[in-house]
Amino acid sequence: MTPDLWSYPNGVYDTGQTADVVGYDVEATDGKIGSVDDATYEVGQSYLIVDTGPWIFGKKVMLPASVVTQIDPGERKIFVGRTKQEIKNAPEFDESAFKESAYRNTLGEYYGRFPYWGAP
Repeated sequence: MTPDLWSYPNGVYDTGQTADVVGYDVEATDGKIGSVDDATYEVGQSYLIVDTGPWIFGKKVMLPASVVTQIDPGERKIFVGRTKQEIKNAPEFDESAFKESAYRNTLGEYYGRFPYWGAP
């Protein structure tokens, strides 16, 4: 079964939670990529906007919720199942269009090429 790219995986985020992850550090499989600048929690439309700071020269990236593998409120960290390079190679974040379906489709096509993190 193909996961919904725009929903958090089961067990990672309970849609009844009110946790605010803005400001949490984001860890790729091979190290920190930045911190959460914005996040949404709507089923089928969830994402993180990550400010990469100096790592990608102050750019932001948008990550579909499905790449999140763990949220650690105690450490204020979010872990994602992608490498730094995979995230860096994603379509450039477009502040003016990131809520539009065409941009989400482009981003979804990119992240949809990778094996689902939870798949055997």
